[in-house]
Amino acid sequence: MDQGQTAAKTSPGLTEALFPVVTLIVLLWASVRIYGDGAASGPNQIALILAAGVATLVGLRHGWSWKELEQGIVHGISLSTAAVLILLIVGALIGTWILSGVVPAMIYYGLQLLNPTVFYAAACAICALVSLATGSSWTTASTVGIALMGIATAQGLHMGLTAGAVISGAYFGDKMSPLSDTTNLAPAMAGAELFDHIKHMAWTTTPSIVLALLLFALAGLFGGTPAAAADLGSILSALHDSFAIGPHLLIPPALVLLMVWRRMPATPALLIGALLGGVFAIAFQPAAVLKFVGETTQPQSVALVQGVWTALGSGFKLASGNEALDALLSRGGMSSMLNTVWLILCAMTFGAVMETTGALERIAAAVLSLVRGTGSLIAATLATCIGTNAIASDQYIAIVLPGRMFRAEYKRRGLHPKNLSRCLEDAGTLTSPLVPWNTCGAFMATTLGVATSVYLPFCFFNLINPLVSAIYGFTGFTITRLDEPPAAPPVAAVAEGSAAS
Repeated sequence: MDQGQTAAKTSPGLTEALFPVVTLIVLLWASVRIYGDGAASGPNQIALILAAGVATLVGLRHGWSWKELEQGIVHGISLSTAAVLILLIVGALIGTWILSGVVPAMIYYGLQLLNPTVFYAAACAICALVSLATGSSWTTASTVGIALMGIATAQGLHMGLTAGAVISGAYFGDKMSPLSDTTNLAPAMAGAELFDHIKHMAWTTTPSIVLALLLFALAGLFGGTPAAAADLGSILSALHDSFAIGPHLLIPPALVLLMVWRRMPATPALLIGALLGGVFAIAFQPAAVLKFVGETTQPQSVALVQGVWTALGSGFKLASGNEALDALLSRGGMSSMLNTVWLILCAMTFGAVMETTGALERIAAAVLSLVRGTGSLIAATLATCIGTNAIASDQYIAIVLPGRMFRAEYKRRGLHPKNLSRCLEDAGTLTSPLVPWNTCGAFMATTLGVATSVYLPFCFFNLINPLVSAIYGFTGFTITRLDEPPAAPPVAAVAEGSAAS
């Protein structure tokens, strides 16, 4: 096989471009069929690598050398480096925040404040506000989201519904906050202004989040009494016996959210939060730390450091005697994220080969060839974003590639670029956590402890918003042409107020 550069290259035909995708779909179906819930622990990774191999053969046939494909893979994997690093740090943060009593305190107070009847809607609203203030769905899920999942577990609530509420709220803020990277990336790709983009998104986002909150409220009202509700009294008692609970333990999550709100990047903010959790563990939970370490010949000061070190790397294991609480709080550590990192690397390998060989662009071009009117153009944009999220396994590629491909077509049809930027977020940003092997889907499933297939039907906001966007496209509602004056959006004041803050 030639290791050098190849002179002549040709684009794959549509059938060849689709062949690796079809292969992947078949292999993933077989993986789930054979392994069930264990499919994400190895079989799906093998399916992605085999599909990447098929895509590589297509590329070699059309003149790409292995060296060029390898460079494309390295570049594609490099795009996920930040996500992988955040995953590892979130694992460490979960470990020290449980050991230090931060997560137990959040669960303790939440159990007393959040009634099961309003829990799902409240969880969505809380996450929406936090994410709107921070601009980060990942930070929201890995802080308040973890606590909300713990509260739901203790109350015997539906875990898929809870995860759906957390993700719906987290992605509302991620989509609408001017502090969000995707909110800035989408208008940059489409050629729109940031605050024009946010105001235009309000037209599709407002009815979507209202409908989502209504559905979560109905789920709480008519979902019935939790069948598996744990004995809350015994859990509260076990929390008090295992940790020194106090409101001061809420300081680490508050500081992390403050740092992200003040525009500190998520990686260092979460790392500081994880280390601060370790400091709080030594300062406020020495008994819990020493019990976690067990029998040791080390001095107490060294044993305390050892406990924090272990929690950072391998997570925390609770032995309170309460089975429900032990299962709830025995998790975390960087090592807990390694399977997800494996999945992301395999997914990015497949997506990188598809993009390098031009197969991804060929599929998108075929979609564009079906466009006739404005409605079909909007639908094609949404479909391309969703498909790119599934094929390329990365939220940013699902915004950049369709934005680059459709920008000229929107201009040619006299459509304002903010129509395109809105579509990029309505589908590119919001459907990313719905794909199990996408970086966002893998992160949410691992962080919240719920499989993507379980929470997907309940991500009401993420499912409704693309549909609303498509309806607007076919009806022409709020579709702005280049020569039209802007209309006042329904929540413009919210977006502008968030920017001012």
